[in-house]
Amino acid sequence: MKKFVLTAALALGAVATAGLAPAQAKPARGTNPACHRMTPVQLDQQFAAVNASWASKSPDAVAALFDDDAVLLATVASVPRTDRAGISDYFVKFLKGSPVGRIDTSTIKSGCNWALRMGTWTVIMSDPATGAKTDVKARYTFLYQFEGGKWRIEHLHSSVLPANP
Repeated sequence: MKKFVLTAALALGAVATAGLAPAQAKPARGTNPACHRMTPVQLDQQFAAVNASWASKSPDAVAALFDDDAVLLATVASVPRTDRAGISDYFVKFLKGSPVGRIDTSTIKSGCNWALRMGTWTVIMSDPATGAKTDVKARYTFLYQFEGGKWRIEHLHSSVLPANP
């Protein structure tokens, strides 16, 4: 019996030790080559790309910033847009107001291949007939995902701030 217990203990010890062998060790945190993390500077660049696509007046250029199965819960839309065609369609009318966005407040959270930016923003809209400008104060949430070698918007939600919170 003692011989059996000793043999079993040695076998378990060998299995446990094999799991710690350097060839099988997990990579150190943050060193996974497949793990991309977005920096605050990169998030600012992503927002600049949104403004640049809005300035292009091309709904397809804006939609190209979104992932193929992204969800857009837009400020002035009554239905969620859940595919590239629907997102592009939303921006046909929206871009006529020559929007320009400005981040007012921002909270950032990020992880492996995703980044979340949320807060408040102002979108300046111009009346196409008169050129009069209107500031639209809103809340926003951008969720970005790294896929296919680039960062894309996976989800965007924007809603107008209440007049009297």
